[in-house]
Amino acid sequence: MDRHRKLVTQISTTVKTFFDRKEPFRISHGSTNSTRPNVKKRVVDISKLNNVIHIDKTSRTALVEPNVPMDRLVETTLPHGLVPPVVMEFPGITVGGGYAGTAGESSSFKYGFFDRTINEVEMVLADGEVVKASEKEREDLFRGAAGAVGSLGITTMVELQLKEAKRFVKTTYHPMLSVSEAVRAVKEETEKERNDYVDGIIFSKNHGAIITGEMTNDIPENVKPQTFSNPWDPWFYLHVEEKTKGSTSPVTEYIPLAEYMFRYDRGGFWVGRSAFKYFKFPFNRYTRWFLDDFLHTRMLYRALHASGESSRYVVQDMALPYPNAEKFIDYTADEFGIWPLWLCPLKQSPQPTMHPHMSSAPDEQMLNIGLWGFGPADREEFVTKNRQLEKRLKEFGGMKWLYAHTYYNETEFWEQFDQSWYVQLRQKYRATTFPSAYEKVYVDAAKQKEMARSDWGLWLRSFWPFGGFWGIWKSIKSKDYMIARRSSWKGM
Repeated sequence: MDRHRKLVTQISTTVKTFFDRKEPFRISHGSTNSTRPNVKKRVVDISKLNNVIHIDKTSRTALVEPNVPMDRLVETTLPHGLVPPVVMEFPGITVGGGYAGTAGESSSFKYGFFDRTINEVEMVLADGEVVKASEKEREDLFRGAAGAVGSLGITTMVELQLKEAKRFVKTTYHPMLSVSEAVRAVKEETEKERNDYVDGIIFSKNHGAIITGEMTNDIPENVKPQTFSNPWDPWFYLHVEEKTKGSTSPVTEYIPLAEYMFRYDRGGFWVGRSAFKYFKFPFNRYTRWFLDDFLHTRMLYRALHASGESSRYVVQDMALPYPNAEKFIDYTADEFGIWPLWLCPLKQSPQPTMHPHMSSAPDEQMLNIGLWGFGPADREEFVTKNRQLEKRLKEFGGMKWLYAHTYYNETEFWEQFDQSWYVQLRQKYRATTFPSAYEKVYVDAAKQKEMARSDWGLWLRSFWPFGGFWGIWKSIKSKDYMIARRSSWKGM
């Protein structure tokens, strides 16, 4: 804790200096899963806040600094027989990012977004004051800052809830023959008490799978656990596709708990396949084995950012009411032709909130649809397509995650949220020197276009295959591939 307090004091002092000068700044925690353009000017670096400070087995809680990624968190809690209720699928997503952003996964139909599993947050306010927020103290800040993308304060520590961990997840793949069947089935599975995890993959209009998981310590004799983290292991989505294609009967496997939590890491769900498409390189189990170091999410995201390809890559997570999900999927299929799609049922947070929500039905469950794939190569057409997507999403009663490309104008953006509530929070906690949530997420297409013209490096990377090779070089230089190699969760 002494080290933590010293670091927080340094951060507080730096923030106060910017506050006194009335200078806005941005926060860096050392890595990102955002696909928004990253423009660095005045930056407060919190990357050294990267430790799990304490595990309390009696209260089943953990004191965790914000830059602790999911894989390090799980590696620390599992030896105590404990695990966070919500663990994001990408190992590199941080605790602070999960709180300040919108983070949910296949247990979120039970627990809600990641921040709903947090008891207390330590924050540095915009004027440098260090405070604590919880349901009992500064409750408005505690809930308001969740999902507000760091626009109300800087998270420096959280007290995180934990629950009993078991050795395996009994995982069942339920084949689906239509989108409507899949949407109906995913909701039905969330109503079954035995399920700890529920999500789904839609491979096409006539093939999908709903995936359910039950934590267990028991495994049948002569059954070998299925893993997904080793170079020769299958990618999870390909494995599910193979197991369910042409089948009408459920298939059950036993997956070690940590392997289940990070099952989508290799291949970044299926985004990694786009790299093969970009380079026109063969895609098979041998090439995936050979390039395995490059195909974990940390490396993929670093390469995506550096290459410039994120400017034409559709990475959107959108929450919709169940009755409108099928029609919306029909729309994305016709307009984008992107498959597979991810389905993840979600419990809403109490309003007001900066998380996706349904104002007309705040107590009902939502369905997240993950749309990830190449969009139009032409920049203007790409922006137009994304603008149309935002418009159609609103018409279907949905909202999207703010980590992605966001093109709403300011009026459109605030039509989705309680702006008066948010502005009052900003004023109350002296956060007006921070960029607002809209300022942080809005992508200025005209500015991007001008930057691409004036910066010869960006201009060169816009030509195939220079951007791709630059992305590979930057990812190699980062040595992020060593993190996956050294991960101890694989043996847990």
